[in-house]
Amino acid sequence: MKRLLLFFGCCALLAACGTTNQEEQNTKPTVYMTTEITPEGLVRVFDALGIKPHGNVAVKISTGEPGGKNYLKPELIGELVQGVDGTIVECNTAYRGRRFSSEEHIKAAREHGFFAIADVDIMDTDGEIKLEVQDTTHLKYNLVGKNIENYDFMINLAHFKGHAMGGFGGVLKNQSIGVASRNGKAYIHSVGNTEDPDQMWGFVDDQIGFLESMAAAAQSVHEYFGEGNIVYINVMNNMSIDCDCDAHPADPLLKDVGILASTDPVALDQACLDIVFNITPEEGNDNGPLLERIKSRHGTHIVDYAEQIGLGSKSYELVNID
Repeated sequence: MKRLLLFFGCCALLAACGTTNQEEQNTKPTVYMTTEITPEGLVRVFDALGIKPHGNVAVKISTGEPGGKNYLKPELIGELVQGVDGTIVECNTAYRGRRFSSEEHIKAAREHGFFAIADVDIMDTDGEIKLEVQDTTHLKYNLVGKNIENYDFMINLAHFKGHAMGGFGGVLKNQSIGVASRNGKAYIHSVGNTEDPDQMWGFVDDQIGFLESMAAAAQSVHEYFGEGNIVYINVMNNMSIDCDCDAHPADPLLKDVGILASTDPVALDQACLDIVFNITPEEGNDNGPLLERIKSRHGTHIVDYAEQIGLGSKSYELVNID
């Protein structure tokens, strides 16, 4: 089945990339893939990028809302995080759950075992800073955790799955909503109308604007670190229709696929979408519910818009490193 899934991904690659000459293909970003969802596989796909981290390294994950069970586990990511001497970074949520305050968020991260592998920094504990956004269609700035200033390099390590509002969550979501401070999350969710988490739900009827706001916010973080100082990884396991921010997510209906990595976040999320969209449903491996979640939220628009504003490319070359 893993080989079949890889085949589907390659077919999708041809559809996404088209038939172009060799010179054009050489300009496409590379997405590396392994079907081995293990600590060793994660390190190998990261190493395939050929970029060595430097300075203080932030590893942006989702610590997972307590009650959920699909988040990336310390046992999987620990070897990579420790190998780069990284700090796990997160920001507080805009909804009133266990991760709304830094104190409770730290407790949740400890309960989930992340302190056993690295230090954990809730980046908006001491406030927030404004990052410039290139695309000001909806947002005039991006509000992120102040402690982002302490890091020279970021590994955006995302769990690819569904999302109640965005349709799906990959590295673009992990870098926009995920890096935004609590107020910044409200600002993005409300499409630039408010920074007040208690008021943001009054501005959630502009779905396309929300997706475009996420793309703009993700671009601001990419530009903040600069080329060569940020890399992207999606782990395609436990792919529920629900996000790791959900305390009671639906059970995954898809089989695990693998780990994909790139220096281009748009290419990476597009590659993962292509794989999911091209799975042939069978017993124990049903992509239907996740596809419905993505389509009903117009989720693919985020990669379309991210390419449009210059964050990356939807065309890519898929390289299997197994």
